[in-house]
Amino acid sequence: MNIHEYQAKELLAKYGIGIPAGHSALSVEEAVNGAKQLPGPLYVVKAQIHAGGRGKGKFKELGSDAGGGVRLAKSIEEVEASAKEMLGNTLVTVQTGEAGKQVNRLYVTDGVDIASEYYLSMLVDRGTGRVAMIVSTEGGMDIEAVAHDTPEKITTITIDPATGFMPHHGRAVAFALKLTGDTNKQAQKLAKQLYTAFMSLDCSMLEINPLVETKDGDLLVLDTKMSFDSNALYRHPEVEAMRDETEEDPMEVEASKYDLAYIKLDGNIGCMVNGAGLAMATMDIIKLNGAFPANFLDVGGGASTEKVTAAFKIILSDPAVKGILVNIFGGIMRCDTIAEGIVAAAKEVDLSVPLVVRLEGTNVQKGKDILDNSGLPIVSADDLGDAAKKIVFEVKQAA
Repeated sequence: MNIHEYQAKELLAKYGIGIPAGHSALSVEEAVNGAKQLPGPLYVVKAQIHAGGRGKGKFKELGSDAGGGVRLAKSIEEVEASAKEMLGNTLVTVQTGEAGKQVNRLYVTDGVDIASEYYLSMLVDRGTGRVAMIVSTEGGMDIEAVAHDTPEKITTITIDPATGFMPHHGRAVAFALKLTGDTNKQAQKLAKQLYTAFMSLDCSMLEINPLVETKDGDLLVLDTKMSFDSNALYRHPEVEAMRDETEEDPMEVEASKYDLAYIKLDGNIGCMVNGAGLAMATMDIIKLNGAFPANFLDVGGGASTEKVTAAFKIILSDPAVKGILVNIFGGIMRCDTIAEGIVAAAKEVDLSVPLVVRLEGTNVQKGKDILDNSGLPIVSADDLGDAAKKIVFEVKQAA
């Protein structure tokens, strides 16, 4: 689960981490009132969307000369003008794609006199089973570009969760950032605070870009992104309450209500599969046959008829879907349960696109009998290769 920048900063502040003063706003009036509570005279108005590259982004509804999603304002009047332009309009960044995201919330912060900018992030390195702390002197830049062009400017420090954060980790962070004196000590303390926050909140990623040194010699988190392990959210109701469903795909939100693993993609063939590995193989073989999957959807190993019905309806709610491939290997999952869900959903939504079903495993013949007796135009397949060829053919014929 992702959260907004202002929410991430609120969480980090609870761990004693320095952030500039700021206020979130849902309206122009709230943005102006928030700015009036700040020292000024320099303010920063930031669009709050779940995507990076906001500063270089452009608003669809505004001209090419208009500012992006992060703007400096030298007066309350400029804060108001930026808020009017940004709220309700669609911001397009390198991470949103051409569709962009509508800006429904702003974050107005106090301006900072910046002396230097740094990069610092933390994530779970599944390869080593450790937490990786990644730091660079090249703050404020696209870290992927830095990694490609000047990898020597990036330092990775791994922390074994069995021993936790040790003083030498803090010193390594400060050394990598080339800090000295009091700022060096601040960096060591900050690194420990960030590790504590990361572990305590079950984060999967925490990125600060940039971490800035002010002209007064203080380290402040100027921008940050945080994401969390969704499987651990039950331990953090205060974090779960920060979820903004308007920033998520409506179909993915609906899928989460039924504990379905669903991710929308750009193709036109909907997929319903049990097991992540089989789902990936299904998508690959669709592409091998010259088409593209419209989604990743894993119904899991113990899905009920209700869950399968919900999955089928979610796939069909995507207008891009021109055909559906159901690929089920019934081990724990019974083929007759899958068949009952398919029939129930297809009848409820009035199936109007080609449907190819490949069933194998527990109660496979019962499942096939249910489909055959449903009265629906369902095409059966013998194996995965056969299923992919048939759904691609059916979609092309329907077009």
